[in-house]
Amino acid sequence: MQRGLFSNVCAQAGNPKWEKCINRISPIYKKPKDIRSEFARDYNRILYSTAYRRLKHKTQVFFATRHDHVCTRIEHVNHVGAVSYTIANYLGLNTELTNAIAIGHDLGHAPFGHTGEEFLTEIVKSELGETFWHERNSLRFVDKCETLPDNEGMERNLNLTYAVRDGIVCHCGEVDENSLFPRAEAFDLYSVEKAGQCPPFTWEGCVVKIADKIAYLGRDIEDALLLKILTVSQLKELVRIGREFGNAKASEINNTLLMHDFIIDLCNTSSPAKGIAFSARYLELINVLKQFNYQYIYRHERLATYKRYARLIIESIYQTLLNGYNGKDTQAELARYRDIYPVLVQSFSDWLDKYSDIGARDAKGNKYHNEVLYFLANRRDYIQAIVDYISGMTDSFAIKIFNEITTF
Repeated sequence: MQRGLFSNVCAQAGNPKWEKCINRISPIYKKPKDIRSEFARDYNRILYSTAYRRLKHKTQVFFATRHDHVCTRIEHVNHVGAVSYTIANYLGLNTELTNAIAIGHDLGHAPFGHTGEEFLTEIVKSELGETFWHERNSLRFVDKCETLPDNEGMERNLNLTYAVRDGIVCHCGEVDENSLFPRAEAFDLYSVEKAGQCPPFTWEGCVVKIADKIAYLGRDIEDALLLKILTVSQLKELVRIGREFGNAKASEINNTLLMHDFIIDLCNTSSPAKGIAFSARYLELINVLKQFNYQYIYRHERLATYKRYARLIIESIYQTLLNGYNGKDTQAELARYRDIYPVLVQSFSDWLDKYSDIGARDAKGNKYHNEVLYFLANRRDYIQAIVDYISGMTDSFAIKIFNEITTF
């Protein structure tokens, strides 16, 4: 295949989509003599955000891991970045855009991974009549929750470009189709109602979407082998898969081998006419491995036990905070519990100070110039505040708060 085959359609000046790709919700300040592109600025803004830092203590597959070599969410997003960069660089796409999408694509993951997401989905549906899913929550976090100090020291929203925001909210959905093509139209990204509803707006977003799958399948198998949770019969099944698609032994079906083979196949198969695509053989392999992982890893009994524990943690934090609601006097009501739950009350009060209409914004020297998200006279807004606060937590912080709630 010819290297750089997509260079005439990548997200760069001259592309008909370019102006929309680099558009921001509002104008952003410029530093003198800044040499960065718009997407490089987005990458840095995400990298320096607190949500990115928290990914190092968020579940990828194995909850609240204390094993130094087991994958966490921060390692996963960097794997996605590395895979995306290799593919985009070979195909002639914009690597700065793929880097920014990749590093930001999972910022909205709840603590305890999809288990935390499932409980918050139930709360949002029953209490707010809306939907919660981590891709949409990632968009919410980069648009509304995460801030950085501007050139005057004022905290303001990240205000990322449309192409990066689009790649974040459109990154998920299973890749069972033979190929991915970017959609033609740009629209309000909050009109996306479910994962996989539509393809990304750019070729680069399509690359990240597939790189997400390449990055996690082999890495999750590596962790399962490291933690010795696969039985002898399951290891034999892995050997059978290796022999069916090549000559790899179970111990050789690791992240390095799988990522390399998938990347090479994708680069050799993809073209502007065919889309971002695997060969039929490798599409079958990715689906076989995905089925193996779901059956023997993601539904493992040890994970099932921790799921029940994780659900109890999140439910307990939610209910405790819900009991503290008292309309515009909520901050005063929460203060009554400061001696009982000092860490919880302080951290959640700080959250309300930053994002609600009542709090530090009224103080002299206020530094918060980000969007107001919650009007505390409205109970729905308060519930949304709890959901946002919990979804931003790390596994370890959620456990710390749960222990504080349950300790006398």
